Amino acid sequence: MTVRSIIADVTERIEQRSRASRTAYLDGMERAREAIRAAGPARHRLACSNLAHGFAACPAEDKRRLAGGNAVNLGIVTTYNDMLSAHRPYERYPELIREEARRLGAVAEVAGGAPAMCDGITQGRTGMEFSLFSRDVIAMSTGVALSHDMFDAVVMLGICDKIVPGLVMGALAFGHLPALFIPSGPMPSGLSNAEKNAVRQAYAAGTATDADLLEAEAKSYHSPGTCTFFGTANTNQMLMEIMGLMLPGSAFVAPATPLRDALTRAAVARAIAIAGTGENSLPIGRLLDARAFVNGIVGLCATGGSTNLTIHLIAMARAAGLVIDWDDFAALSAATPLLVRAYPNGKADVNGFRDAGGVPFLVRELRRAGLLHDDILTILGTGLAPYEHTPRLDATGALVFDNTPEASADEAVVRSIDAPFQPTGGLNLLTGNLGRSVIKSSAVAAEHQTVEAPARVFASQEALLAAFQAGLDEDFVAVVRFQGPQANGMPELHKLTPALGLLQDRGRKVALVTDGRMSGASGKVPAAIHVTPEAARGGPIGRVRDGDIIRLDVATGRLDVLVPQEEWEVRPQAANLSPSNDSSDRRLFAVLRRAVGTAEEGATAVG
Repeated sequence: MTVRSIIADVTERIEQRSRASRTAYLDGMERAREAIRAAGPARHRLACSNLAHGFAACPAEDKRRLAGGNAVNLGIVTTYNDMLSAHRPYERYPELIREEARRLGAVAEVAGGAPAMCDGITQGRTGMEFSLFSRDVIAMSTGVALSHDMFDAVVMLGICDKIVPGLVMGALAFGHLPALFIPSGPMPSGLSNAEKNAVRQAYAAGTATDADLLEAEAKSYHSPGTCTFFGTANTNQMLMEIMGLMLPGSAFVAPATPLRDALTRAAVARAIAIAGTGENSLPIGRLLDARAFVNGIVGLCATGGSTNLTIHLIAMARAAGLVIDWDDFAALSAATPLLVRAYPNGKADVNGFRDAGGVPFLVRELRRAGLLHDDILTILGTGLAPYEHTPRLDATGALVFDNTPEASADEAVVRSIDAPFQPTGGLNLLTGNLGRSVIKSSAVAAEHQTVEAPARVFASQEALLAAFQAGLDEDFVAVVRFQGPQANGMPELHKLTPALGLLQDRGRKVALVTDGRMSGASGKVPAAIHVTPEAARGGPIGRVRDGDIIRLDVATGRLDVLVPQEEWEVRPQAANLSPSNDSSDRRLFAVLRRAVGTAEEGATAVG
């Protein structure tokens, strides 16, 4: 299959600008692989005391395999905890993985754990200032786990927002090791997103009580498994599948089911098969090349996925020596039709996406159109064809992969390439005298994609909400600044959605402009987010004053403040009036705030 010219052009552009850094990365990876080829598994080079420490807690048979032969040793990096519903199912995975590894003559050990925070809990709280930085901490934690020279391949247990990107970044630091992801799957559908958001807006309007809101939220988020809207967590899962780092059709299989367990066992078998440095080895550093990242961006655009990935994919790519920017996202979005409508781009949840055809249907349609690099390496070998298949258990309980049906099971949720929801992916780059930003236009109705209104400037999310509670009810563009990575860790401003959505429903022209994030739940209100340079770096968003007219226009890709140029160029920066937070927990992350790069550089301090 041929790749459409724009896909090929963007890929070549990435490869050209990354030539030096990618070559250096691959050279380092090959040196590590060559050392293993020369002497066998890295643990064979450990001194006896080192190796004894490495298997001291193992059962006798595992010790024998690790001490005397070339048995594969799988490292497990887990982000299990009880607090994240998506990660709760992982409690039993290590034992399941160990059992399957032993059955296949291998060994598996939990190499280490990484922290996994829940953005759903920290929204609007100080903890959200740590959320983006937690990705870099996870990457470093993964590096610590893999630093012991004990493992021949790695299985990653992680789902949610910053967690998967952090695990990928950490794995790429040990890019000579094969690595694959084992998902846990989404919780069953609960209260519909439309009903939940109706209660949220009623609460913002003062017509619903705390008890009403808690009841609705508890019916939405109600059991182990991933939250069911197509936010960052589920976008991560789609990406790991379409980029070839997990088994086909496995992203959205429900937890605690026979099929889920069968897929987990099959993933263990596959990790063993591609371990080491032999002819079947598939190191993650080779798998994640420019073609794989372009496929991931195409998948992001075709599904209307989370805007957070415009940061995370850049950071992941940099960990592999690849340089991606927002121009690449914009070009690929313009060439990629929107094939999926899952909340917040539609009414269905991720279970509805799965049941309508899921990622296998998406891969098949994009391949047919030449919108994916078909020759990428995956954990299954060369080519994406296997990713068109859907897993099931046959009558004997064996795992089989079926051809995906030709037709969508629900065209309100998933469409064929011949009848897309819209001709572009709905992820747009905005540029102008306010800087560069991204906007998720696929969730914004056409009549709201151009807003020209006076600015109302706020130093925090809380200040805007206080103004709303005090009676703010007019046309305006909310400018919430000093929310970038260097200022305060770039928190999501998701708490603004109900209030701004309510004002839009009342007929007001409203939009948001911020150097912060709006999360994978970015919805119907136009939001120019990730504005860079951020205010804390002297970006022009810091010059905006109340009453300045701002124009946001998706069609032209412009974000401008309509102030005479001669005035604009000499206007001084405003002071940072955001609430001071010098608590000890915030100081813990001060070193990362000082070192962090811009949003368009992946907002990372480790790459």
